[in-house]
Amino acid sequence: MSTELKQVNKLKKTSRRNGNSNDEKFIERLIKIGRVTKVTKGGKKLSFRAIVVIGDENGQVGVGVAKADDVVNAFKKAKTDGRKHLIKIPITKSLSIPHRVTGNFGACKIIMRPSIEGSGVIAGGAMRAVLESAGIKNVLAKSLGSSNPHNVVKATFNALKELRDAKTIANIRGISMSKVFQG
Repeated sequence: MSTELKQVNKLKKTSRRNGNSNDEKFIERLIKIGRVTKVTKGGKKLSFRAIVVIGDENGQVGVGVAKADDVVNAFKKAKTDGRKHLIKIPITKSLSIPHRVTGNFGACKIIMRPSIEGSGVIAGGAMRAVLESAGIKNVLAKSLGSSNPHNVVKATFNALKELRDAKTIANIRGISMSKVFQG
């Protein structure tokens, strides 16, 4: 085996050992830790449920929900669940969303509208964390119905999944982008 291959293999092994994978840095935001009690025949069993939003502030965001016997393990499990459910969303030049969108989950409904540059993220607690983790800086958002953080986060995530940019729409319709801008 050549020395170059040995060096490459050595770098791969050490990066895995140190936990330094080649993917980008993600920001984790804890939305809620809930204490869950299950009543069993032998008594009550206590566990914790964590809701975590993970994002790179550049259009990638994921939501993770997990339960464990202690808070630290619940947070770690939720973080890995969030990494599994990452989605890429389109962001405009003004760091806003491309079009108006609604999202539903359970009894919660989310309405999001693009906003001009400088307006900031106008949204409630759990929804704000998801939008900021995604890298959206200018948006008007309203949560209707349930204010449960789990439902709000999932409804926001569903709304973000529906976002599409002009290039994607043009490809679906089978027209070129030059025709779109000419009229």
